[in-house]
Order: sequence, then structure tokens, then C-alpha cells
Amino acid sequence: MQRFTCDCGNVLFFGSSRCLKCNGVVGYDPQSGKMLGIKPGGPMKRCDNGVRHNICNWLLPTSSAAVFCVACSMNRTIPNLGSERNRMLWSRMEMAKRRLIYTLLGLGLNLPTKKTDPQNGLAFDIVSTQSGTPVTTGHLNGVITLNLEEADDTYRQINRQQLGENSRTLLGHFRHESAHYLWQRHLSELAWGDPMRLAFRERFGNEWDDYSAALNAYYSNGAPAGWELNYITAYAASHPWEDWAETWSHYLQIVDGLETCECLGIQVQFIALPLVMLPAESGRLPATLASSPAADGEFLAWLQRWMCLSTVLNEISLSLGEQALYPFVISVRVAQKLRLAHYYAQTWALNGRKTGTA
Repeated sequence: MQRFTCDCGNVLFFGSSRCLKCNGVVGYDPQSGKMLGIKPGGPMKRCDNGVRHNICNWLLPTSSAAVFCVACSMNRTIPNLGSERNRMLWSRMEMAKRRLIYTLLGLGLNLPTKKTDPQNGLAFDIVSTQSGTPVTTGHLNGVITLNLEEADDTYRQINRQQLGENSRTLLGHFRHESAHYLWQRHLSELAWGDPMRLAFRERFGNEWDDYSAALNAYYSNGAPAGWELNYITAYAASHPWEDWAETWSHYLQIVDGLETCECLGIQVQFIALPLVMLPAESGRLPATLASSPAADGEFLAWLQRWMCLSTVLNEISLSLGEQALYPFVISVRVAQKLRLAHYYAQTWALNGRKTGTA
């Protein structure tokens, strides 16, 4: 996350809606990527969810007939706001969702809504189990469904322990499900022999393996012994689609984590730890995509900075009596999968710019 500044010179943060120094109303403009002051008759206005519910701090042009920002306009279903508990949990959900949208837009990815592009658009259903309707977090045809109760820390931690997960966060849910959306949108329609699809299969496996059978086997038997050498999480070992989703989620986590550290002045060159040097093959693309077997040194340097910084963050968290912030090990095989995720992100952004849709 970037470091923002008010017109008065005071520091602002991504969730800021008012400057604590000058008391001015501020909001985030996704078009410019800046925090802006809001004044009567000015060029920008607040999202209606901010005006009515104090939920959102994003902005949109005053000249626009729309009342919702780009993030809130993706909502297809929201919980019953007659409950104070629902409003509190929904606020947490929306903050996590805005962070996801911020990152994807920052990567240059085009994110149409379902209303503007029914085939390729993205929408969110945020549903409470207390509504009487069973809720399964997941993705289907561009619609990401989230269980509102996951915003309850106790509920989420119980699920984390029951599923044996090292970490379980709201933002992690959004990142994971965005991978399924992007897979369906960008990869599922490619020809079986397309280089992009062959690269996926080389890194993650055959996506047409029986999904239901794979998940049933995982939940019955757990991940195979030694899964840490090939997967970022145990769940990633269940099926190639889930391996991709977990890898993409971690890719976004690294993108966000490095940006936040570096924008706040935490630079790896000032840390009293040696860089973890990954072997060259860690940065190589699959043979179907690479015209040369040479490794991507820039990507490797980027990943190695994160491995160093995450170690520091873990030690700080443990020193405060909390769990490690990033309790994961990036093996050579995982690094290669992250390299492919990075390639996909760059390709999708470039294709969007070429077609004028980004």
C-alpha cells in the first residue's frame, strides 16, 4: 500500500476518510491512485456507501450519473443492513475487497462489472449464513460469493483451526477467489494446445483432473507427504485449480507486502539479514513460453527481497506475542509457479492496454 499525503501535508492511509490534522474530508480516487480532498462543487464525490453507511471512502467523478464507486458497483448482493452486527462485518468485508481491487487495478488488469460486461465482468455476493441460506465461499461465472461470517474473527479462526490452515484472512479469501475468476476469464477459453495453457499445465498440472474427486481425496486423506517442496499451502496440493488460486493469492500478497514496506521506508538493503539466494531455475518460465532458458533476474531479486522482509515481519510479530505474519516457505518449485503468475499478470495487463480496455 502506498503512503498518501493530505493537501495540508499530513499523512493519510488507504482507509482514511478524514484528515486528523486539518479535519478535511478525503477519499481515494481509483483513477488517479491518489487520496483527494472533497469540497462542495469539486470534481469528485463520495461513493454512496460512504455517504449513507460510512462504509466506503472511494470517490467517483461528480459529473458521473453513477452513485457507487468502481468497487461498490461490483456488489450484486449485500447483507441485511438492518442489523448492526451485519453492518460491522460488512464494513470489514468491503475494506478487504477494496484492497483486492486496488491491487488488481494497480497491476493494470481490466475489471469490468457484470452490469457493463455480463460475460467477462466481476460481481460479488456477500451473504450471511444467518439469512437462512447456506453459503459456500467460491466463484462461478464471474460471481465471487463470500460468507459474511468470515468477517467475524472468532468464526474465521475456528475454521482455520478445523481446516489446519497456517493463515486465514478476509483479504486472502478475496485474493484466492479472484484467481478462479481470472482463470475462467483469461485461460479457460484458450485452445488446449495454446502456449499459455500448456505453461499452466507444466507448472500446476492437468486442470481437467476430476475436481470433486480431488477435493474429496484431500479432505479425507490430507495433503501428500512432502507437499512443502511443491506447494505454497497444503490446500494447494488438492487440485491444479486450487494450486493456481493459492499461488496467485500469494503473488498478490507479495505485491502488496513489498509495496507497503518500501513506500513506508522499510528497505531491504538496511536489514541486517542476508538475502535468501534462490537458484537460477527458480526464475525461469516454462519452455512453452520462454524463447530462452535464461532466468528472470529482476523477478528473482523481487522475490528474494520479499523473503528477507517477510522474515523480519515474522520476527517482529513473534516479538509482540502474535503469530508469524507470513508462515510460509517459498521453495524452488513454488518460486517457479509465482514466476508464471507474474508472467500472466504482465500479459493480461499488456493485452488490456493493446485493446484499450485497461
